[in-house]
Amino acid sequence: MPTKRPGKVWSEMVRGNERFVAGEPLHPRQDVEHRASLAHSQTPSAALFGCSDSRLAAEIIFDKGLGDLFVVRNAGQVISDSVLGSLEYAVTVLNVPLIVVLGHDECGAVRAAIDSQVPGAEPLPPHIDGIIQQIVPAVRRVTGGEPADDQVNALEVGREHLRDTVAEMLERSEIISDHVARGVLAIVGANYRLLDGTANADVIVGNADTHQP
Repeated sequence: MPTKRPGKVWSEMVRGNERFVAGEPLHPRQDVEHRASLAHSQTPSAALFGCSDSRLAAEIIFDKGLGDLFVVRNAGQVISDSVLGSLEYAVTVLNVPLIVVLGHDECGAVRAAIDSQVPGAEPLPPHIDGIIQQIVPAVRRVTGGEPADDQVNALEVGREHLRDTVAEMLERSEIISDHVARGVLAIVGANYRLLDGTANADVIVGNADTHQP
């Protein structure tokens, strides 16, 4: 069973992000002794599913160390069978009490999804298009179903897509939704701002109250 409540884990991550933003990171649990202690087992405090963007380094953003986060990433943080399998492993085998879904501004996948809805847009390569199509519903909601242009609010599209990602995770994974219903798991969907380094919760599912003991 999880050793920490979801809210406590998220609160620790918030404090780590505050240190990162202030330029005062502690760089915890990155020493040789701690590395050696993890050689045969891991007990991460949270799973993080985020975009593959090179500017979105999870352990740095939240001032974490080796063994702290079980990280899954792909372009645009889109749900797939491999993502769900990895997160279910984190929940059922590693007993993490928290899943953080991390989106960000200036996302290339979000921009590509917007651009794909502009009239006359060139078709994308098949594997890239498979990713982008999962973000297109968010684009269409923001545009009201109208063709896209360069005035589409990419931040709003990113927020809509983040919410879609969390909803799809719960819909497609009975294991994750069951653990949330039992109160042993929470999901936080957060948006990261590249310029100032802040990661702010946008959607919370389950009990991730940061005032939990």
